Amino acid sequence: MSFHTRSNAVAHVAYALVRAASRLISTHASCMRRFVKRMEGVETGLDAARTSAYATCALALLALGAARHTTESLDTQHYLAHVKFLASDALRGRATGTPELEKAAAYIAKQFKASGLQPFDGKGYLQAFPVTTNAKLGTNNRFEYTENGKNSTLKFDEEFIPFNFSSRAKVSGEVVFVGYGITAREYNYDDYAGVDVKDKLALILRHEPQEFDEKSVFAGKVYTDHSQFFSKVVNAKNHGARGVVLINDRSNHRGETDQLEPFGKTAGPADGGIPFVQIKAEVAERWISNAGKNLDQISSDIDKDLKPHSFALPGVEVRENIDVERAVKTVHNVIGYLPGSTSEYVVIGAHYDHLGLGEQFSMAPSLAGTVHPGADDNASGTAGVIELARTMAAEPRPKRGILFMTFAGEELGLLGSSYYVNHPGLPLDKAVAMINMDMVGRIREGKVYIGGAGTGAGLRATLDEIVPKHKLNVDFSDNAGYGSSDHTSFTTKQVPVLFFFSGLHSDYHKPSDTWDKIDTGGAVAMLKLVAEVTARLQESDSRPQFVRVKPPAGAHGAASAGDQASGSGYGPYFGSIPDFGEIPRGVKF
Repeated sequence: MSFHTRSNAVAHVAYALVRAASRLISTHASCMRRFVKRMEGVETGLDAARTSAYATCALALLALGAARHTTESLDTQHYLAHVKFLASDALRGRATGTPELEKAAAYIAKQFKASGLQPFDGKGYLQAFPVTTNAKLGTNNRFEYTENGKNSTLKFDEEFIPFNFSSRAKVSGEVVFVGYGITAREYNYDDYAGVDVKDKLALILRHEPQEFDEKSVFAGKVYTDHSQFFSKVVNAKNHGARGVVLINDRSNHRGETDQLEPFGKTAGPADGGIPFVQIKAEVAERWISNAGKNLDQISSDIDKDLKPHSFALPGVEVRENIDVERAVKTVHNVIGYLPGSTSEYVVIGAHYDHLGLGEQFSMAPSLAGTVHPGADDNASGTAGVIELARTMAAEPRPKRGILFMTFAGEELGLLGSSYYVNHPGLPLDKAVAMINMDMVGRIREGKVYIGGAGTGAGLRATLDEIVPKHKLNVDFSDNAGYGSSDHTSFTTKQVPVLFFFSGLHSDYHKPSDTWDKIDTGGAVAMLKLVAEVTARLQESDSRPQFVRVKPPAGAHGAASAGDQASGSGYGPYFGSIPDFGEIPRGVKF
């Protein structure tokens, strides 16, 4: 084939693409008009440079047309139908581990299949993973300790109690006090610095430093996920501890009784990997006092300098037998793949679980035992994923694909998304960005929060270009990409993220979060923005490079530049999930 013949062949392909694009968009761009005119009047002799330029223009216009067609195809009635089903009484609040959650999973998988999405693993749309849904105490729980040669035994359920995600084990060892038991590299904070807990038991305080300081590096007055019980046991295990002994931080909670956490109240993954118990604070305070230290002063010093004040407790040895019997159930993430012409892809996700009958996390405790439908949290985001899958699957194949995902176990601590990023169906290094939608059905006065814009180079510039085309009032107050929703799991794997959220409301985690309060027009308006952002990510020449965002300027203990690659820890969040350890005092946002 001659040079001119090849050029004409490419030109005619480009011409066909332009014609396809012209059917999708109502107003032709200038390069389209020029190319159509030239192709209609000139059949031969196109030079290579112009042919290539026009072909590129045609492909870009086709992508633009596809994005516009997607936004025009998004439908409020389709969207609301999905919300109504997911938030119906028949699904009884979609609690993780219940038959109703599996019904929701089957429904989502059916929608993905009907849209033409491919099974993410070539076999099916469900990714199974285990979760602890119920646990009960056995009959052989004991906690004994030796202090300066004197043996003592604590009374079960009065002076000590295990957590339901504690391992079932018999352990003994020396004790090391490690402050709040937190390692937060993004805040340059580590309670384990300078001490060795390998094969020992870690004694830790509840909560986190500076919890009532608005300017705290730990997200001000917002509890970060470092304060969660399961985060503490995972961190202790990672440092080699045989077990964790938790006490209430009474110096920061004057006037509150030293209550033990009721067994079974804290849900979480199948097994923390090591024993985790709580004891009365006065017991540990005596250990610390006999070591010549004062716990109130230690807590105050940690708040002042955010430095570790950890130390081994001389003469103290603990022996414990933890007898926890647990029910582990299999639940599922629902995943469908829309391939592109390359192996790279964008993730669009939302969690589809909720609280069931609200026993653990209800913000209306007197109504626990009644259906918490979770229409906004998060049938709204799940319906958005389904509707975007329906419309985008009908478009021509883009440069990059889309992995549509709905996660189980989010309300129990990001369990589904955490499992996926550690067992990915597609290579995570091919994920150019993750878009998460959580509580997007109550848009008021057009206001939408978008978090994580700082986690990818160029993401904010892209949003600044696209957002003005949409009648939405966007708040970019959180750039870091951390928080208590599923995008955090991807941030920790250095995938750029965008988190779409419409804000909290008085029905949050209550039976009153019903489908009839969903603003379908506002939700679909936001979906149109998500669709256009996704289309830009699919077709851009380069992918956004991950950026590790530092804590807000002026905060104490900011992370060092050398810490940019760290994937640990959590930061500010919009409040999609309460800290599951704080229900007696109310959720702290």
